[in-house]
Amino acid sequence: MLVEKARRTRNRTKQELPLKDRLERAARASRDAARATSSEAEREMLLRRARRYEVTAHLDEWLSSPGLQPPE
Repeated sequence: MLVEKARRTRNRTKQELPLKDRLERAARASRDAARATSSEAEREMLLRRARRYEVTAHLDEWLSSPGLQPPE
């Protein structure tokens, strides 16, 4: 007996901003929230989050770069 698999559809949404811009915006928002909070623990957590966003933006830039081109 054959069982038909349910067809899954992907949620395909077009992002308005590139990933790097979205990550930089999130890092900026985290840094602003860190400045506005009075809790030291929350501030540290927000600053770590901002740094992770920045590192991820740099990694994305590095991974999407063409790299070294071989000599012609």
